[in-house]
Amino acid sequence: MPPLIDPTKPKRYPRPSAEYLAMYGEVRDGGFTVPAVDLTQVNPAFLRREVGYDTDEPAGTIIVDTPARYLYLVLGDGRAMRYGIGVGREGFAWSGSAVIRRKAKWPSWHPPVEMQARDPKAKKWAGGMPGGPDNPLGARAHYLYQGNVDTLYRIHGTVEPWTIGSNVSSGCIRLINQDVMDLFERVPVGTVVKVLERPAAPAV
Repeated sequence: MPPLIDPTKPKRYPRPSAEYLAMYGEVRDGGFTVPAVDLTQVNPAFLRREVGYDTDEPAGTIIVDTPARYLYLVLGDGRAMRYGIGVGREGFAWSGSAVIRRKAKWPSWHPPVEMQARDPKAKKWAGGMPGGPDNPLGARAHYLYQGNVDTLYRIHGTVEPWTIGSNVSSGCIRLINQDVMDLFERVPVGTVVKVLERPAAPAV
């Protein structure tokens, strides 16, 4: 398991391969620009890659391994696409099963009332923050429901890629924008999401 990242202190890692530079390069999308990621600030252990992954869950299932800070999209035949994530701070993390009932490109952000009460910046956007490069939900959002009830948790992008691998969010699951855009194209509405509270077997 890679070490926990301190999101307040971006570290410097070796320059990655040309393949990763292309994977995380600048993207024009929906009238906005997703900037290229400075990958020297991201632990390479958290970059997107296909891995061996042993699970009984069917292909198409998303498994979030919160302790390891990884999201796995099960591909079948013992394989999965693995993405590095940022997860909830202590006290905000959650676990259980949910279903993606809605997906959005460049989503607006409506901070929960509880967040508005503790965060003046969130209170500013009580009426909703329009989607765009500065929006905390990033380029894409997947909305998680249990039955017909919105859990208020999301799988979304982030404008702070150096926080991937850390416990930093208010419970939501954040990915690098280029990664959440990749995931968005792979999973339909109705996808089952399982959030683990204990580490899964390590991928290879």
